[in-house]
Amino acid sequence: MIGFTKFPFSKTPALMAAAVGLMTALVPALAMAEAAAGQAQPPAWVQMVPLIAMVGIFYFLILRPQQKREKQRQGFISALKRGDEVVLSSGILGRVEGMTDQVITLEIADGVRVKVLRTAIASSVQAMTQGAAAAAEAKGGKA
Repeated sequence: MIGFTKFPFSKTPALMAAAVGLMTALVPALAMAEAAAGQAQPPAWVQMVPLIAMVGIFYFLILRPQQKREKQRQGFISALKRGDEVVLSSGILGRVEGMTDQVITLEIADGVRVKVLRTAIASSVQAMTQGAAAAAEAKGGKA
């Protein structure tokens, strides 16, 4: 039987203790692996079912609703016309005065006009006030 004195690191007690700890951890793991190898494995498609289910749940609960919201937002931005009142993502309210492909000119006060990118527009003022009215109505109905 080979003792630990034959190993090259037998002169260092810390390394010897680590080697003993590693061996005592690996022996039961190897024994369990050999026992598990004898058992029949389920088919590969059965193991893939949870992964496919997670991808489906992720798509229907996260990606698809986000795509719908983005499509609605793009439709709203493309349908903007002069005189519409909008809210920027920064919270600034303004009325559309002019438009190009990428830039919209908003009047935020009498005689004060700013140019913003189309992507900075969050929603319309009417949609924001309708949402606030619906929330107030729902809160008042429950009380």
